[in-house]
Amino acid sequence: MTNQYSIVHVPPSGTTQYVQHAWIASLNQLCVGHIHLQVEPDQRIKFLDAWVHPDYRRQGIFRKLWDMRWEYVKQNYNGWKAYAWAKPMSLPLLIEKGFEEGDTCVYVEKDIEGETPFTFVSC
Repeated sequence: MTNQYSIVHVPPSGTTQYVQHAWIASLNQLCVGHIHLQVEPDQRIKFLDAWVHPDYRRQGIFRKLWDMRWEYVKQNYNGWKAYAWAKPMSLPLLIEKGFEEGDTCVYVEKDIEGETPFTFVSC
């Protein structure tokens, strides 16, 4: 890797209903990648939202973020279950780390169209 980036762990703020951790990779004060986890009931950890800026991909940033999050999870959530909804590009790393592949999901979307929403004003 040619660029020297730093990674910081951002713990939950305690100001939202979700308990989420983030790891942010930066270079010269520019966010070049991030990865998150969410703590859920019943001793479950949901891995979510991993991203690396297109200009900084293929430099090991995603793997470094993933490894830092995984070390944190192993140290703080021993005995819990971790899971993720993975894109095909991320699946090989998850399988390499011992995750088992489940069912396949298909993304769908629809533009929301219709009348202008009704606005009620009380005087």
